[in-house]
Amino acid sequence: MNARTSRTVIAAALVLGIAAGPAAPALAVAGTPAAAGHAAGHAAPRDAAREAPDAEALRAAISGLPAHDATAALVRVSGTGGDWRGSAGVHDLVSGRPADPDGRFRAGSVTKVFTAAVVLQLAGEGRIGLDRPARHYLPDLIPAAYAKVTVRQLLNHTSGIPSVDPGDGDTLEDWYAHRFDVTDPVDVVRRATAQQPDFAPGTQQHYANIGYTVAGLLIERVTGDSYASEVSRRVLKPLHLKDTYFPGSDPAIRGPHNRGYQLFGTGGELRDVTVWGASDAWAAGDLISTTADLERFTRALFGGRVVRGPLLNAMFTLPGESVREYGTGAPAAYSAGLSVMKLGGREVWGKTGGRWGYNTAVAATRDLSRTLVYSVNSTDAKGQDMNATAMGVVVAAFGAPSAG
Repeated sequence: MNARTSRTVIAAALVLGIAAGPAAPALAVAGTPAAAGHAAGHAAPRDAAREAPDAEALRAAISGLPAHDATAALVRVSGTGGDWRGSAGVHDLVSGRPADPDGRFRAGSVTKVFTAAVVLQLAGEGRIGLDRPARHYLPDLIPAAYAKVTVRQLLNHTSGIPSVDPGDGDTLEDWYAHRFDVTDPVDVVRRATAQQPDFAPGTQQHYANIGYTVAGLLIERVTGDSYASEVSRRVLKPLHLKDTYFPGSDPAIRGPHNRGYQLFGTGGELRDVTVWGASDAWAAGDLISTTADLERFTRALFGGRVVRGPLLNAMFTLPGESVREYGTGAPAAYSAGLSVMKLGGREVWGKTGGRWGYNTAVAATRDLSRTLVYSVNSTDAKGQDMNATAMGVVVAAFGAPSAG
């Protein structure tokens, strides 16, 4: 598979959505391989060595930062063959001091994994039925035109509810001017469901935020508590994710963090976009976290300690083969909260996210033999093409994409 095909496959399947750019002067890269762990079961030491993270490839993937496409990168790889930790780039372009490897960042759509997990927990408690209509729980919000949309379809992007624009223009400068606006999720859902469906529920898949906005409101209606409080009580606190939180209407990132930048205009102006509200994404994309916390969450989730029993299978089950991607006809790639692809001959499940100045990913094999978490301070975090640094990290961690 050539590099161009590789880029297209990864971008389509994992929806990395981060822009590439030419290299810039290099800085030192910090990368520390931890002591190799023992392979699971009775595997021989040579098997563990074969599965050890490729430290050289990982260091190379994040070398040369800051660059035109990214100003910093934080990476954690773990599994049965050992661990690797690395960081590169700068905390900010003014001081030029090294990036903080423990810094917080905007996790974007990785938030969806947390939201899906709480909905599945509530299903396990008998408080939500995955195959019951969402309108059963939100009759005053979901109109009759969407009466057949189920909770499961909200989570796996097959509801047919159309996306709506934020109503603050359609250019980067417009969005920047409205970066402190506060969005009401109820209003977003009302505007979306006032439109005609994109397709009949369950027949196609269209990745968007709207299903998770409804899911957040559903959590609130069923529990009588705020979405952020429920995720905190059910997931963040039990797992001791002390550096993970929901910002609400606060546009800043609390605590230590590396600055995020966005390219503006044809002249390539780099503008600091660290302070930017995320209420427009809410339950679909407002989480702030660290690589250490997201690694802990990923291992707990895949290990069955967040969603327990058979309901966890919903996060590793795609819609039926007849369900194709809306608009392209490609195979459906999303489950409840996650997506899947083949990398290095392995089936890898994960989720990516993008907020201005920050791109994030969590990914792992189902058996946790290899996990990856990264934060890349992309300078075009919502671009259409894949970020070169992020692509290098994914391939270094898992191998090149493969068919099937």
